[in-house]
Amino acid sequence: MFSFPNIAYFIPLLPLLGFLVNGLGRKHLSKGAIAWIGSGVLALAFAASLVVFLNLPSGGPTLLNAFDFIRIGELRIPFAFQLDALSSLFLLIITGIGFLIHVYSSAYMHEESAEHYGRYFAYLNLFIFSMLLLVMGANYVIMFIGWEGVGLCSYLLIGYWFRKPAYTQAANKAFVMNRVGDLAFLIAIFWLIARTGSVNFVDLPAALSSLSSSDITWITMLLFVGATGKSAQIPLYTWLPDAMAGPTPVSALIHAATMVTAGIYMIARSNLLYTAAPLTLNVIAVIGIATALLAASIAIRQNDIKKVLAYSTVSQLGFMFLAIGAGAYGAAVFHVMTHAFFKALLFLGSGSVIHAMSGEQDIRRMGGLKKVLPITYFTFLIGCIAIAGIPPFSGFFSKDAILLSAFLKSPILYGVALFTALLTAFYMFRMFFLTFGGTFRGTDEQKHHLHESPLAMTLPLMVLAVLSVIGGWVGIPELFLHGGERLIEFLSPVIPVVEGHAISHSTEYLLMGLSTGLVLSVIFFAWTRYRQYRSEESSAPFARLLENKWYVDELYQTAIVQPLHRFGGWLRSFFEPKIVDGLIQGVGRSIRYISQQIRLLQSGQTGNYALWMVISIVVILSIQFFVRK
Repeated sequence: MFSFPNIAYFIPLLPLLGFLVNGLGRKHLSKGAIAWIGSGVLALAFAASLVVFLNLPSGGPTLLNAFDFIRIGELRIPFAFQLDALSSLFLLIITGIGFLIHVYSSAYMHEESAEHYGRYFAYLNLFIFSMLLLVMGANYVIMFIGWEGVGLCSYLLIGYWFRKPAYTQAANKAFVMNRVGDLAFLIAIFWLIARTGSVNFVDLPAALSSLSSSDITWITMLLFVGATGKSAQIPLYTWLPDAMAGPTPVSALIHAATMVTAGIYMIARSNLLYTAAPLTLNVIAVIGIATALLAASIAIRQNDIKKVLAYSTVSQLGFMFLAIGAGAYGAAVFHVMTHAFFKALLFLGSGSVIHAMSGEQDIRRMGGLKKVLPITYFTFLIGCIAIAGIPPFSGFFSKDAILLSAFLKSPILYGVALFTALLTAFYMFRMFFLTFGGTFRGTDEQKHHLHESPLAMTLPLMVLAVLSVIGGWVGIPELFLHGGERLIEFLSPVIPVVEGHAISHSTEYLLMGLSTGLVLSVIFFAWTRYRQYRSEESSAPFARLLENKWYVDELYQTAIVQPLHRFGGWLRSFFEPKIVDGLIQGVGRSIRYISQQIRLLQSGQTGNYALWMVISIVVILSIQFFVRK
């Protein structure tokens, strides 16, 4: 029962159990019990994931069939799990980072009442369960169930403080925008069923022979639209910055290792389809680099510490999609892993800062926190160095793999990607120096309240800081001593390795040195500009454009939301009462009028009945003799 592969069943069941216990017992359990249950089930799930990871067979995937979820005629869709290199890696990321976020939440959310505290942990456990279902599903239908589950949980968590209208609006926005992508995903599933009769991942190689090039292109495009919703790419990215309305640990959970990486996982899982659709890959590469550049440009003029990190997440996801568009699925998955480490660290670090600042999130009102928050300062610095891509930190290796894939695909893509990486280093260290450097710019009350966070919050920061340093070493390139891209080799049973190295080691060294040197130069520039805070108020049109996020939300409001509201108002004021109600009432009036006329025939006079009988006979005989031949 507790041996591989049966232990895999416990991985999703444990968070589900935590959800049920904390959700149903939230009015009766203490905060301590709720935190122990919520975090404990994740610790056990991580241990089970580690057992699965260590005992994974070297051959094909291991399938666990629970029961037939759908059986209609010849169509059979099992409720099944698939354990392989890709899913086992994501299981470790989700449960490991999820456990650290749960531990952090136990202290961060301690001011909540016991009932709401239990509701919060129940939502977190349900979120992890849904993400695990998405990752472990052996076919697109089970994946879609988890896909919808994380969408629901994100709505619940973003709107956790539901008494604040702005927060519920942010939750609604996330829910509605994700439904757009989900519809495309669903249509792709129907298309696969219609053409191949199967949605199982193991059947994809055989299914390719049943699909035309047009089928593959449309299916992959629809799946990509689904991914743009979950993973916040143009044009469905605007929900993600607004998701900062939720508690900071929720932001870390959504932005680091779970929901936003679902699109990357789905495409990596479908790599055989995408490799056969070069047009779709080109579209993904363009959308990915455009999203990365757009979000990075917005981040350099944001002053809310969480908004900076939110746009950073959108930009990093764009890098991952760029790698996918270049055919480097392994590099995209590698960046998912390293990004999970340093972005979770940065979000939780921002939560520690906000906690110390009594809820203040504007970095212009911070400064000088280095001395009073030493652990947060040091770990946050590690996160900034990692995301900037400085060796030997984790972000360097995954970012370099993506830049290399972009270089091999197109020098133009490489140039834009390198420029975006420099923007990343600039806005991250702008935020870092404004937060921790200089002198304190807050109120006296905030200054009196300043203190380092408790161990339950700083311990996850320290663990994530270590992972942000060493996490990239599993993907050290060949040109380094003892390197060999072990992660790419590990994923090779699921994501085939493309043979051949189209670039010399000397050129690769040159590219690495160029990017590292430029990044260090940008960090030095940020230090000289922001080590002592000065006002950034600017009347320049471009600065205002960035501060207002390129007015994309206003564009959507004008071009989509307002016309839909006006159309809905027209339906409510004219179409429904005049057309719909008029049609229904007209049918009733017509039947009533016809009935009144027919009623006149029932006079009760025998002579009239005889007359109508004779007329009917004459009509029938006339039809028989003169109409019919």
